[in-house]
Amino acid sequence: MKTTRFLQRGFAAIAAIFLVVVLAALGGFMLTFSNTQQLTSAQDLMGSRAYWAAQGGLEWAIGSVTAASACPTSPTSLSLDSFTVTVSCTAQTFTEAPAPPSVAPNVTIYQFTSLAKSTGAVGSVGYTERSLSASMER
Repeated sequence: MKTTRFLQRGFAAIAAIFLVVVLAALGGFMLTFSNTQQLTSAQDLMGSRAYWAAQGGLEWAIGSVTAASACPTSPTSLSLDSFTVTVSCTAQTFTEAPAPPSVAPNVTIYQFTSLAKSTGAVGSVGYTERSLSASMER
């Protein structure tokens, strides 16, 4: 009986160490998973903000053309929150085929592009960029 006790001595310490190592690995995995989830959520939010900044740039350009009947100086840089929005506008005038007297013979098509960029370098974690375009006939 003495030899049986002697062989089993220290087994609880090995099991406890194994359990501590497994729990530490699980805690490390959960910490990594939590950080990744938080980063993904922050990038999603920044993408949405960049989209709306680009949308605001388009609306500004369309409003400028509506008010002045001409493209704003192109390209124009705007600052919205933490984004730099670059808006460009091109206008092309077309003469339509024989039109009825009540319709103007010339049609101008305006093409707008709005690019919203956050601060930082391309490829960095916090960098976000969205681009939108629209056309308008006047």
